[in-house]
Amino acid sequence: MNRMLSLLLVSLLITPCLLKAQQITYTEPEREDSRRTNFEIIGKINGNFLVYKNNNSSSAISIYDGNMKLVQRVPLAFMPDKYINVDFVAYPDYFYMIYEHQRKSIIHCTAVKLDGMGQKIGEPLDLDTTQIGFAANNKIYTTVVSDNKQRIMVFKINSKNPKSFLFTTFLFDSQLGLVDRHRIFLPMEDKNELFTDFLLDNEGQMVFGKFLRSGSNDFISRVAVVTKSEKADSFTVKDMGSADRILDEIKIKVDNNNKRYIFTGFYYKQKKGNIEGLYTVVWDKATNLRSKETLTIFTDELRAQAKSTDANLKMAFNDYFIKHIITKKDGGYLLVSESLYTTSRGNMFNRWDYMYNPMYGPGGFYSPYYYSPYYNPWNRNYGNYATRYHAENIMVLSFDATGNMDWSAIIPKSQFDDETENLISHQMFNTGGELHFLFNQYERRNMLLNDQSVAPDGKVTRYPTLKNLDKGYDFMPRYGKQVSGWESIVPCLYRNYLCFAKLDF
Repeated sequence: MNRMLSLLLVSLLITPCLLKAQQITYTEPEREDSRRTNFEIIGKINGNFLVYKNNNSSSAISIYDGNMKLVQRVPLAFMPDKYINVDFVAYPDYFYMIYEHQRKSIIHCTAVKLDGMGQKIGEPLDLDTTQIGFAANNKIYTTVVSDNKQRIMVFKINSKNPKSFLFTTFLFDSQLGLVDRHRIFLPMEDKNELFTDFLLDNEGQMVFGKFLRSGSNDFISRVAVVTKSEKADSFTVKDMGSADRILDEIKIKVDNNNKRYIFTGFYYKQKKGNIEGLYTVVWDKATNLRSKETLTIFTDELRAQAKSTDANLKMAFNDYFIKHIITKKDGGYLLVSESLYTTSRGNMFNRWDYMYNPMYGPGGFYSPYYYSPYYNPWNRNYGNYATRYHAENIMVLSFDATGNMDWSAIIPKSQFDDETENLISHQMFNTGGELHFLFNQYERRNMLLNDQSVAPDGKVTRYPTLKNLDKGYDFMPRYGKQVSGWESIVPCLYRNYLCFAKLDF
């Protein structure tokens, strides 16, 4: 009897915790915010949730409390009416706003420090200026931040001389104190050379890849690893050693725990062929040399699980793109990819159109003087074609410290939307014990936000419908942001108003 009573008490204590899982709390619509509002989720500062919003020439920060009630909407009077780009670096009790704007023929890269109530801590400070002879619409400054946020780098690339690009780099600490500043030339051996993503490790070393893509939007035939340590006044460029392998897009991940970099991408056996598997190189930071090379061949069993309903086995991975790389402390890592493609009346898109559409990847824009590797996808122009965007299955692969695949997991889904991608694809949420994937799915003619997770052993769990899932809210999980170990902010549309929802796990 005592044993039964004890079990009952334990059950009663646990039940409230279970009922609180996966709760959704919405913000009230603000009249200034519509589907055309530009926004950026800044993060959780001093217990509040901060979101930057821009409507035409008006910029403000909305501050929400733990129940997503609006505490205050703070107009940013110091912001210019027109700006080119804005980035945020958030800490527990303050954040930096780094924005780019033009005054006459001068582009300014300016930083300002703000507290958790959106108030300035000191005056805006120009980090750099660039004189140009035209009105600029595309960003020329790029901000990269280390995982521990102790190092921030702002840089620009002058591409006026196509044979030698001039990098100007500014490295700052977490208080925005200047650590070093350098102007470095990088030889460009071919007009078809492009860059991968730019990353910064916890010790202030910059790393990226320089690769040759033969022809127009063709396959990668040569890759070099480019690094610049914190105090270095030159780049170190080394061949990655991929030999004659035919590669797809290259993704990089900094593994700060093991002081190395992971370069990975899909590979082909022949040009215009099908994706055969995954090619991975582990680059050792200490020796600045390749320490490991792995070729993972996709089996027919994995292809059968990953393919779309109407695809054949050979073409199963032709629409997959690498979305996330998560490192493990023991040297292993997880790789997440998603099937993404388009169909169009009047124009047939292919993988290369999708990858090098201005909304994706490096090399999207080129100006006579400065090159920007990134572009904000929100509110973009899609051209004159009637385009349908598709986002289908998610694949998670787990690799051990030796580079061998432990397990694979497939999360099946089928999404599409016309003229916009805002409501499709997914957000990944890492709770430490599981990887959660949030995405919209039609169920009985209603589009509902789904939550499926992958455990450390590869087991896929589909959770019940999230609680407090109110009708009328259309979620945009691809633009969501994890703001703590158990909370995520996801933008949504309600009757043409832009709102935000807090998800508690």
